[in-house]
Amino acid sequence: MRHFTSKGGELFAENVALSAIADKVGTPVYVYSAATFARHYDVFAKGFEGTDALIAYSVKANSNLAILTLLGKRGAGADVVSGGELTRALRAGISPSKIVFSGVGKTRDEMRLALSAGIYQFNVESAAELDALSKTATDMKLRAPIAFRVNPDVAAGGHEKISTGKKENKFGIAWDDAPSLYARAASLPGIKIQGVDVHIGSQITQLDPYARTIEKIGGLIKSLRAGGHTIETFDLGGGLGIPYGDGGQQPPPPADYAAMVLSATKDLDVRLLFEPGRMIAGNSGVLLSRVIYTKPGETRNFLIVDAAMNDLIRPALYGAYHDVEPVLSSGEAQTVSYDIVGPICESGDTFAVQRDLPKLAADDLVVFHSAGAYGAVQASQYNTRPLVPEVLVSGSDYAIIRKRPDYDTMLSSESIPKFISR
Repeated sequence: MRHFTSKGGELFAENVALSAIADKVGTPVYVYSAATFARHYDVFAKGFEGTDALIAYSVKANSNLAILTLLGKRGAGADVVSGGELTRALRAGISPSKIVFSGVGKTRDEMRLALSAGIYQFNVESAAELDALSKTATDMKLRAPIAFRVNPDVAAGGHEKISTGKKENKFGIAWDDAPSLYARAASLPGIKIQGVDVHIGSQITQLDPYARTIEKIGGLIKSLRAGGHTIETFDLGGGLGIPYGDGGQQPPPPADYAAMVLSATKDLDVRLLFEPGRMIAGNSGVLLSRVIYTKPGETRNFLIVDAAMNDLIRPALYGAYHDVEPVLSSGEAQTVSYDIVGPICESGDTFAVQRDLPKLAADDLVVFHSAGAYGAVQASQYNTRPLVPEVLVSGSDYAIIRKRPDYDTMLSSESIPKFISR
């Protein structure tokens, strides 16, 4: 359930009219619903109620401090992939004992930061990373708790750029290398083996890839234990999909996912770890934008809005679909087929092609739904456009949780060297 609904022909975020936010904050702007974030986390957590599962929210989906604090207060941990994300999670009050560090390119500085904090687990993705982590931990007179991210060669995910569990993907260690790398890890002084990690992709809409992965990893866990390794944790990653309104396959409810996982892992005697991101954040936010111009073309009609690919890059990057809806309903039945585009000087700055919408005009407001995940976190200042602000709504209240910078702020980190200016 998402708390973005129409009341009297106008779209609201919870009890706040989106037009009121547009008037006060300006557009484009991301608008999030606190109630939706809370509900989505709670629904996922409820499936594992009564177990010792760690639900480590995937910070890369939406990393705003207010969102992390909201989820942390509900019991969420954090899955981080950089020193910056780790710092965000800690700043939001999430306990290090609930933080896992993933990613293929952890630096020594990031390792030191995580070791100093005392995080729960490193998900190691290569032999080179293992050696670097052991050396870093040994220098600090510590042992790093690890799980290897094992690549099970299971295809999943709605697009090739978000499938992460195939042989050709950069993530994880090769399946056949797992026994030797676990043996190598056991010999290193700075390493404490504690589990196995897997993550097969994103926007997964079927349970079968998860079931096949659990079956393979379950066999590996038994084999590793037979080889003398202590395996206490099984990190299943994330990837559960959400409905985007494109008529595609509906993802399974979190309750069905949880029931399948608990049944498939009941004999493994492991602590389960999860890294949900999109499932919690995706439908918890919208991108609110204003029409600048309508432009009839020779072969199509263009709807030019003030949001652009630097604000929401998913359509340009993945060909991703976002449902688009006017904030105010005119009540007219007439529709127009629009190419919805932004002001960036790139042909790729296109949100939708030949999308049927009610007839719109300059200054009308529209929302891009399902924009709470991988939206603001991937925004840039391309074309020297200010980073898009973020607003969090709770009931009848709302607050700006990331400000739109002015041009002076944007330019303040740049300087002109003397050999040019003199």
